[in-house]
Amino acid sequence: MPTVKILNLTSTEVGEIELADAVFGVALNEPLIHEAVRSFLANRRAGTSATKTRGDVSGSGRKLWKQKGTGRARIASLRSPLWKGGGNAHGPQPRDWSYNLPKKMRKRAICSAISERLREGNLIIVDEWNFEQGKTREFISTLATLKLGGKTLIVDSLKNTKLILASRNVQTAKVINSYGVNIYDLVNYQKLVLTPRTVEELTGILRPRTRDDEEAHFESRSSEGEAAPPSRRRPRDRGAQA
Repeated sequence: MPTVKILNLTSTEVGEIELADAVFGVALNEPLIHEAVRSFLANRRAGTSATKTRGDVSGSGRKLWKQKGTGRARIASLRSPLWKGGGNAHGPQPRDWSYNLPKKMRKRAICSAISERLREGNLIIVDEWNFEQGKTREFISTLATLKLGGKTLIVDSLKNTKLILASRNVQTAKVINSYGVNIYDLVNYQKLVLTPRTVEELTGILRPRTRDDEEAHFESRSSEGEAAPPSRRRPRDRGAQA
């Protein structure tokens, strides 16, 4: 299990923390990260681009001249794509670009990206983000003290209002919580800053689930009064019947 130093806001070591290999010790998988980023960007697309077809543009539907005998090309409507002001043929239409990537693949890609930030030395553990006034000047000074140059992703509780207020005007920094961590931000931002609490939360969110954990989770849900999932029916062995 990798061990990382815990720093305070003055860049002084205040302790150490052991990181789980299942989340912070995953090998780099570039094809999986690429597929996860592609899925994230596709799901973020609005899909609202559209052009007017011949049925959407204004204009009469009457036939301008007779089919034969004029020496001109035959035409049926002013709204034809061949005419100026007519509809657009084969143009973009509103559509849904999103598609589902399996949950295990998404988690594995995030673990791979976080582990790579750790191997690069770009993962920093800060004890706690405490600001007296929540000023931008104070936040920028803290980033310089921690040697966090470039684009920085900070994972902390969104209830830390002073951190949110101090960082919202800094374009090179972004603050999210543990449940908002996504593969695009991990690739886009060079530095990753966690706290001991967010390390524990990410470990609980991203670690692989075993069958025993799933059964214990279902048992706890049923004990709390929630409906338990229906059990699978085992196929009857017809050959064993007498």
